[in-house]
Amino acid sequence: MPFLTYKQTRPWAKAIREAVLIKKMPPWFAEPGFGPFTNDRSLSKQEIQTLVAWVESGAAEGHLAEGHPKAAPAPRWEGGWNIARPDSVVEMPIAFRLPAKGDVDYQYIVVPTGFTEDKWVQMAELRPGNPAVVHHAVVYIREPGSSWLPDAKPGIPYVPPGRTARERLLNGSTTNDILMVYAPGNIPEKWAAGLAKFIKAGSDLVFQMHYTPKGHVTSDQSRVGMVFARATPGRRVITLQLGNDRFVIPPGDPNHRVEAWGALPNDATLLSFFPHMHLRGKSFEYNIIEPDNRRRTLLRVQPYNFHWQLSYRLNQPLPLKAGTKIECVAYYDNSRNNPNNPDPEEAVRFGPQSWEEMMIGFFDVAIDAHLDKQAFFGRRP
Repeated sequence: MPFLTYKQTRPWAKAIREAVLIKKMPPWFAEPGFGPFTNDRSLSKQEIQTLVAWVESGAAEGHLAEGHPKAAPAPRWEGGWNIARPDSVVEMPIAFRLPAKGDVDYQYIVVPTGFTEDKWVQMAELRPGNPAVVHHAVVYIREPGSSWLPDAKPGIPYVPPGRTARERLLNGSTTNDILMVYAPGNIPEKWAAGLAKFIKAGSDLVFQMHYTPKGHVTSDQSRVGMVFARATPGRRVITLQLGNDRFVIPPGDPNHRVEAWGALPNDATLLSFFPHMHLRGKSFEYNIIEPDNRRRTLLRVQPYNFHWQLSYRLNQPLPLKAGTKIECVAYYDNSRNNPNNPDPEEAVRFGPQSWEEMMIGFFDVAIDAHLDKQAFFGRRP
């Protein structure tokens, strides 16, 4: 339900009051004291008081201020996009058909970009063809000559080999850079001036799609729109990740800890965070481990909300030196007190489906524009 006009909004006044008082809306889960973040959606105490007072006084339409003879026009979205009009749109060539029920393996769809020259991407947005069934999606950049997914045919949904879903997921893993990650509730990628993602001429985009059937046969044909930088940027954005796929969450455990850490091989500037867990996810934090082993927390997401998976973009990017240790710590609630828990009697392991769990901490960094991801991981003397 859009709230673009008074007529649309007024029937929901009491619900709005309740949602802002308990801070259910707008969704924002970064614990206070960290950041600040450029995409902070939370309301200040004064803003909440203003909304509550409006509702409790009768939710009147109000009057336009002097000098404003008419209401501001409603926002317009170019072709439905939340970014500027895309310079290029890459779409899955055929719709993927989902069954009514059951688990669906991750689908990998290789789509040639057709780019005949290198591109720097300033904005990117994935638009699901059927948002109800897209659990999440990762769009990878596969450069010419890559050996990743050698058997995948362009445009044809592909599942990597493996005896189990976990094996198939791990066999589809890659070190190729990520253009963007989509999850419900997240916002499109818009990098600041002087920063951009790089797509080499002749590259493919690989859509890694996680689908969840909804009780009836349906289909999805997702696409990604891109706005190109108007000049070569000074810094290249790459997406890094820390993860753990070796954990076991005991049955009934209300606060199980899982961690992962790594050291930066070269200098980089930290830009943003995107934590990813499933239905038992409780909280997630990113820390810097200081040389004396003290931890400096950069972000704590608490509570983690599977249905609103958000990115957190630093207002002031953080320069980090080579060798800096970054730690991700996740907590899971596998107890009966978790209303989202599929089965508190089960020991839970890493896996692709929502009833399993994941522990991945994505984060974007800016590096020298002439470096690629492989070169970044080659340690300098």
